[in-house]
Amino acid sequence: MSVRVLLVDDQPLMLVGLGILIGDTDDLEVVGQAGDGREAVRLVRELRPDVVVMDIRMPDMDGIEATRQATAEPDPPKVLVLTTFDDDEYVYGALRAGASGFLLKSMALDAILGAIRVVAAGDALIAPSVTRRLIADFAGTSRPAAPEPDVEPAADPRLLAGITDREREVLALVGQGLSNTEIAERLVISAATAKTHVARLFAKLEARDRVHLAIVAFEAGLMPRRRSGLMPRRR
Repeated sequence: MSVRVLLVDDQPLMLVGLGILIGDTDDLEVVGQAGDGREAVRLVRELRPDVVVMDIRMPDMDGIEATRQATAEPDPPKVLVLTTFDDDEYVYGALRAGASGFLLKSMALDAILGAIRVVAAGDALIAPSVTRRLIADFAGTSRPAAPEPDVEPAADPRLLAGITDREREVLALVGQGLSNTEIAERLVISAATAKTHVARLFAKLEARDRVHLAIVAFEAGLMPRRRSGLMPRRR
């Protein structure tokens, strides 16, 4: 069965472009389009899509409020936020509202299609640049004062107790913001095997989502470490 997609954007050209792109696929289907958040919520109730591709800045009702209302529906759709703006206010607002993904319109079209498939399958996906900033924010608020410059904090190996070497590799790639398909390509394994490894990491690490896994990867020393002061938040 095709993944049923509702497109929401106040730019007609964006709706047309995504509609054509999705129309050329065999496993995705556009079931409706909306130009603002209020119309999007109405169509969610009427059409019951599997995935909503949601813009942020729109008239009448913005994408964050529309996401909140859409994900509060019985049997709610997955929401993939697709926006030009990656300001922290929008990132955190969308995730708190229940979005399963946050991508930028500047990403490759194939990546956007892949992201729709990822969130439809029940996974979460966040643009790598956004993931790195979320981790930096977490590190800046959860750690003691930063050490002296050029001195990296020690990794905590206890975080990875019970994790296999392959799962460690997968965790590091999740921390870089890669999807299951991209992990499979990087490690030369099947997408199903990559998904199984990620599912085991969720269980073993009691992680809520992929951002949580990325934070564990950072804390365990599997990713390059930077002091949060070197990665300023956008305003």
